[in-house]
Amino acid sequence: MKIQYFLAGCLFFSFFGSHCVANTVTSTVINETRDPEAATGVIEKSLVESKKFQVSAANPYAVKAGYRVLKAGGSAVDAAIAVQMVLTLVEPQSSGIGGGTFILHWDEKEKTVTSWDGRETAPSSADGDLFLDDNGKLMSWWDALAGGRSVGAPGVIAALSKAHESQGKLPWASLFKDAIDLSEKGFIVSARLHQLIAKKTNPSLGHYAEAKEYFFPNGEPLQTGARHKNPKLAATLKLIAQKGPKAFYQGEIAADIISAVQGAKDNPGLLTKADLQAYESIEREPVCSPYHQYTICGMGSPSSGGITLIQILSLLEPFKLSNYKPMDTEAVHLFSQASRLAYADRDLFIADSDFVKVPLSDLLNKSYLKHRSQLIKNNSDMGKAKAGAIPQVLSFSEGSTLAQPSTSHISIVDSEGNAVSMTTSIEMAFGSTLMVRGFLLNNQLTDFSFAKEINGKPVANRVEGNKRPRSSMAPTMVFNQDHQLMMVIGSPGGSRIINYVAKTLIGVLDWGLNIQQAIDLPNISNRNGDTDLELGTDATKLQSSLEKKGHVVKVRELNSGLHGIVITPKGLQGGADSRREGVVLGD
Repeated sequence: MKIQYFLAGCLFFSFFGSHCVANTVTSTVINETRDPEAATGVIEKSLVESKKFQVSAANPYAVKAGYRVLKAGGSAVDAAIAVQMVLTLVEPQSSGIGGGTFILHWDEKEKTVTSWDGRETAPSSADGDLFLDDNGKLMSWWDALAGGRSVGAPGVIAALSKAHESQGKLPWASLFKDAIDLSEKGFIVSARLHQLIAKKTNPSLGHYAEAKEYFFPNGEPLQTGARHKNPKLAATLKLIAQKGPKAFYQGEIAADIISAVQGAKDNPGLLTKADLQAYESIEREPVCSPYHQYTICGMGSPSSGGITLIQILSLLEPFKLSNYKPMDTEAVHLFSQASRLAYADRDLFIADSDFVKVPLSDLLNKSYLKHRSQLIKNNSDMGKAKAGAIPQVLSFSEGSTLAQPSTSHISIVDSEGNAVSMTTSIEMAFGSTLMVRGFLLNNQLTDFSFAKEINGKPVANRVEGNKRPRSSMAPTMVFNQDHQLMMVIGSPGGSRIINYVAKTLIGVLDWGLNIQQAIDLPNISNRNGDTDLELGTDATKLQSSLEKKGHVVKVRELNSGLHGIVITPKGLQGGADSRREGVVLGD
């Protein structure tokens, strides 16, 4: 569904002064520092300025593919397809055609925001007992992860196909060229990919034969700097390029997916050929709400990302964060308290709205949020927050899920001003570890609550046949009072995605930072539990002062992968997360 953009917005950016464009790199050509063949590690990023178009994503090879499409006159959607196909090859731990996605699109001419739901679906025969072991007890998350039980019907190809039907300019098949060429000729293995394999980030990687052969050639993890080919993926992509999405959801590719899922040793799954053939990407109404003089638009359910993000910002609005310096102790405290309240609502109320009544208007009601914000105290941590009182849906019980931070985000603005904000995932690093025809299958069904009811009440995010598990993916767009797009942003990071995106929005909208500076701010997170501060950053200096307010503080790695673009009166400004290997390119 398309939503005509009409919400009142804001004064145009007035704070992009000289301090916001310092340390910039003007990107007019693909220079050596952005050469994928040289990109074997994570480098400090600088703000990138462009005049016509821009793409920011998680791997230099993928960004280069998107750049070529935009240079050839392709649309933002065309470029997103090219980027995703290459990410399937070079960043297999995070996303791919075996996973799912949420896509926001801005049509500059029509002034409309459209969203496509490419989230995976549970097998039609699945129910709330899916994650019970042979003794009728709940499985551990790690035991459920690997193999076929956790695999949902993938949605990436279907969602991108729908988006291309609506907004594509270049032929579908042409958008697969870079990924096919790289699969056949080989890509240079990055340090990050090597480390994730070698460190056994997913301890099940290598349990199944095809993934073991691919990621551990000669019994050793893929080595940094090695050139690696994937001819099986090249053949798969050629079929999809030539025959369209039907080649994925029917025929030999679908047959091999089902064979792998149902035949997985130790943990077979329920997915069937009929489940794949019946899969559809759904065009949904975006969730939009004002914040100060701006308007924020995000993804609605089955993602909790847009709703929870908007709640956090709305809860903070009365406290005028612009009065604080970036990462001030008081600002971080307030952020953590708003996050507690928003995550409490998320855990109780948000699930797939095709199966559960999600009280959207209540959750975003300004009076409700103003009342909730009064629970925030400047001097003390509130402890575990309770969900708000929304009587018509209090028949549910709060469920819990463990979402892992292995996802990817793509931000694109094309030469006509159209834009894509796309978050894409296979869930855990390397997904279910089942590999089929050169790509990994997701483990997204572990995003459901394993318990179907708690204390006699059903859990909204319980497993049901054909249902889509709740997500935290938060592709986001920001608009000004002239109804013009001014920011495209998103991140990986599991259930902390919402905090990462909120932090970056506050950095730009409240603290006047440029997009790269906002991305580079230390990450902080509170999901209605501990207050997490990013290891190795200045955020750790806040630990003592937060503990004095009653916070239980944990210092840990908070590995976001924020990729964003801001549209200014002078052109485009792009940022990429220094915590990962992504870059920005434009013209």
